[in-house]
Amino acid sequence: MKKVPTIGLVEVPEVQVRGANDGIGYRERLPLISKQILISNLRAGGFDARLVNLLEGDDEEEYGEVEWGGQTLKKVLVGRKITSVDPDACDAWGVTMNFTRQREAACLTVKYLASTGKPVVVGGSDAIAAPDAYFKAGAAAVVKDKSGGANWPIFDHVLEKPEREELSGVLFPDGTEYRKRFPGLHPEDWPLPSLDVVKECFGIGLSYNTVRLDPQGSVFADIGCDRKCDFCQTPSYRLGYLRMSPQRTLKWFELQKEAGSRGVQSQSDQFLGRILFEGGRQEILDILNGLREREIPFAWVNGVELKKATLGRGIRPDGDMTPDDELVRAIWGWDGKVGCYHAFIPAERPVEGKEAYYKLMPWREHCNMMRAIVRAGVPLIGYGVIIGFPDDSHESLRRLEEALSTLYQELKAINPKLIFRVRPYSVSPIVGTPAGQQIRESGLLAFDDPTIIGGFWTPCINTKHLSYLELSDWQNRLLKIGDSLRGFNLTRKNSDNKD
Repeated sequence: MKKVPTIGLVEVPEVQVRGANDGIGYRERLPLISKQILISNLRAGGFDARLVNLLEGDDEEEYGEVEWGGQTLKKVLVGRKITSVDPDACDAWGVTMNFTRQREAACLTVKYLASTGKPVVVGGSDAIAAPDAYFKAGAAAVVKDKSGGANWPIFDHVLEKPEREELSGVLFPDGTEYRKRFPGLHPEDWPLPSLDVVKECFGIGLSYNTVRLDPQGSVFADIGCDRKCDFCQTPSYRLGYLRMSPQRTLKWFELQKEAGSRGVQSQSDQFLGRILFEGGRQEILDILNGLREREIPFAWVNGVELKKATLGRGIRPDGDMTPDDELVRAIWGWDGKVGCYHAFIPAERPVEGKEAYYKLMPWREHCNMMRAIVRAGVPLIGYGVIIGFPDDSHESLRRLEEALSTLYQELKAINPKLIFRVRPYSVSPIVGTPAGQQIRESGLLAFDDPTIIGGFWTPCINTKHLSYLELSDWQNRLLKIGDSLRGFNLTRKNSDNKD
C-alpha cells in the first residue's frame, strides 16, 4: 500500500516581551488565519497534512533579552514547548510566519524541526521579507507565492516525489529562485476545508471586544490589493486582486457556522476591492445580505477601505465621497443578533500625512463616514492610527489627539452605547517596504531587534522631533481617548508627559 506523505504544519508559540515585574500578558488566541486554507490545499494534493498548534498550552520558556527604554526586557515563549514535538513524527514540516515580532520563535522552531534532517518549508510575510534568517535556521525553501499555487510542487520536491508541476514561487538557500506564475492560484479554487479542520482553527475575539461570540471562525475571501501603501508588504507580492464569488464566499462562512462558530472574522486585506469590477457592488450586498439571512455575525478585524464605501467608490481623486448609505448599512449594520459586531477602522493617518495614501479621505469626509458607520449600528469600533512617521512631533500628535477626542464625543452622541477604542500603533519598518527602506536610510531606526520592530506597542524609531520613548508616551496618551481598555498595558508605563 502506497504511503501518504505526512506534513506537520506548525503554529509557533507566542512571543512576549516583559519587564522585570511583568507576569504573563493577555493572550489573544485568535483564529488561525491561513491554516485551514493550507491544510485543505495540501490534503487535496494527496498529502496527509496535520496541524501542530504550539500556541495551545501555558508553558513558558525564556529565550533571550533585549534592552528597551532603559530596562531589560525578557523574551518569553508561551504555549507548548517546541521540544514537545518529535521532529521525526512527519516526513516534512511547514512553518508559516507573517509577523516580524515572532520571527525568532519561528526560527527556533525551524532549527529544531530540521535537526534530524527532515525538510522544513517556510512561508508567510516575514519569511518573504527576511528569508536569510529562516535559511540560517535550516529551512529547505521559502515560499514566496502567497496564493497557494506553489505548495504542491515544493513539497513534491523536498520529499523527492515525482513533481506534478514545475516549481514556481519558491526560493532556495543557495539563492536559486523560481518565479511565481501570474496570476496565482485563484481563491475560488481553494479547496473547501473539512469541518474538523475548520474547528481546530477556531479562536476567540480580540481582547477589547465586548460582544462575545466565541468560538470564532475566520474567512479569507480575497487576496491582494489595488492600493500601494508604503508601509505595507501586500503590493510587493504581485498578486493583483483576486476574489471569491459570492456563492463560494458564503460557503466558507457556512462551514464556520456548521463547525460551531458563533461569529466569523473576515481577514481580507481589501474586501471592498470587488467594488471596482462590474457588478461588484451587488456582489458585496449579496454576500453581506446572505450572511444575515444565514444568521452569521461577522467582524472586520482587518478593516475595510472607507473610501470604497462612498458613492464615488474611491476610483477618482475628485470622486463623490458621500457615504453610500445602503452599502454602509450592509457593511457595518448590527441589530443585536446579526450583522457586524466589531469593526476595525484603518484610519492610519486621518489628520496629517494622509496625502501619501490615496485610499485615505480628507478629515471632514472621514468624519462624515464615521458618523454614518455608527448610525448603522456597529456596537464596537477599534480605531487604528499609526504614529512614528519621520515628521511626527508633539504638535502634530496633539492635533491628532484633539481631533480624535472631538470625533469620539460626536460618535457617542449618536450612539451612547457605542464602544470606541483608539489603537495607536507604532509604525513597523517592515523590510522590503518603501517606508521601511526610508526609515532605515534616514538613520532614525533605534532598534533592529525583531521582537521590538515587530511589536506595535514598543516603538523602535525616533522621529525628526521625538524619541522612541516620547512616542511610547504618546501611545499611552492616545489610548486614553474613547472607552477604557481594561487590562491593557504597554511595556513602558505612562510617564504623564504633558508636552
